Amino acid sequence: MSPPRGFLESSVLPARDTNMPDTAVSPAESRPEAALPILTSPAAGNPGAAIDYELFLDCVHCGLCTASCPTYVELGNENDSPRGRIYLMRAVTDGRLELTGDVRRHLELCLDCRACETACPSGVQYGKLIEPFRVAMEQSSEGMAAKSDDWFHRWILFGLFPYPERLRWALAPARFMQSLRLDRVAEALGLFKLLPARLRQLAQTLPPRRAAEPELPEVLPAIGTRRARVALFTGCVGDVLFRHTNWATARVLQQNGCEVVVPRTQVCCGAIHFHAGSSEPARQFADANVRAFDLADVDAVVVNIAGCGAMLKDYGHHWHAEGRGARDAGRGDEVADAQAGRERLAAKVRDVNEFLAELGLVPPKGEIRAVATYHDACHLNHAQKIREQPRKLLAAIPGLELRDLPETDLCCGAAGTYNLTEPEMAQRLSRRKLANILSTGASVVVTANAGCLLQIQREARMQGHVLSIVHPMELLDLSYRGERLPQR
Repeated sequence: MSPPRGFLESSVLPARDTNMPDTAVSPAESRPEAALPILTSPAAGNPGAAIDYELFLDCVHCGLCTASCPTYVELGNENDSPRGRIYLMRAVTDGRLELTGDVRRHLELCLDCRACETACPSGVQYGKLIEPFRVAMEQSSEGMAAKSDDWFHRWILFGLFPYPERLRWALAPARFMQSLRLDRVAEALGLFKLLPARLRQLAQTLPPRRAAEPELPEVLPAIGTRRARVALFTGCVGDVLFRHTNWATARVLQQNGCEVVVPRTQVCCGAIHFHAGSSEPARQFADANVRAFDLADVDAVVVNIAGCGAMLKDYGHHWHAEGRGARDAGRGDEVADAQAGRERLAAKVRDVNEFLAELGLVPPKGEIRAVATYHDACHLNHAQKIREQPRKLLAAIPGLELRDLPETDLCCGAAGTYNLTEPEMAQRLSRRKLANILSTGASVVVTANAGCLLQIQREARMQGHVLSIVHPMELLDLSYRGERLPQR
């Protein structure tokens, strides 16, 4: 099968190429023609060198993924579609295409939401292509600025976000401004517009100030008969901005007969670094978490943030290339032990919605009379394939009416830190998401990811809409305690 018209001539795929084949073909038929040989062992420094080439061949370029891809839906450019990006990565791997700034840009604009995986009839594992390719692309960025050299990545995303105590201190002035409502004055006067785009997005994304919550104790006892003993992963940004959600999660687990352990030495999951192409710090976080959680002592490691859960569950898939290099250097046993530890931790990780559905929810009794709609967080729905469980849990709350959300599968634009690094595309997607939310007539928006909560909160606030935007565990916690939703 030949590449789409204009692919090699322009180095990238043409926008809305009407000659792109729309019929499925077998992986064998999708191989490049003889004039464009496959490099079975790409040269070192090639971003595709460590990727199993068969993963590229799984894509038959049928185009059924395009309607689920946020960037393609917004831009209509084949380069910004899943099949287009796979073509680009494969062509670079084959040596048929130079890794130019334009090619990098199309790959970096991907939200890694993995909606294409849900839509794909061929089972393409897109995450196993784009994630290692971008990591390798970052490591081999000859003649191009690395993200670690960018001030925003170095000092904000890498230097603050993964470290809860640093982040609390850094946010103290902003919290002080919020307590005096000076943030509203600055917004009204347009002072935020004077900030660089990424800092402006960060300032506007900060949620309203809440009463400070104490640190979770190391052990919380089960209520009633103990049914399980679990460890709670509290996250980094999640613990700073959503500690109330961690408390709600712990209380819900207690109500369901779970003894909850909160390891003090746990750290960031590593997703912030890994998705920006910085692999080694992410691996160090992963290994620290392996040491922090006593897996033999718990039935599961429970996570309430979809992005963190997806990263933790993928610990066993990442860093194999680094492992091969270490084995070549004579550290085979050490590498094998580290990899086995990460795989064991990954196997124990459960999203809280998933875990409670498996355990069997103790029905809450408190009424919450409200109309709600549920937004599927990408890394819960697409990456972890958890879709019906949170809906079933919410359906157990007396009085709660749950309405379907149009385009619920489409990313809201948060995508980890994407809303900070790509504010223009993120805002296009958040406006689209809010319009769909408003169309339901719901006053409560429920979603199971910290980034989605922040993104939707920001968009609603910027447009002047008053909505309660909460995690499923917050609603369950209120129902168990017989309390009402706080007034906004």
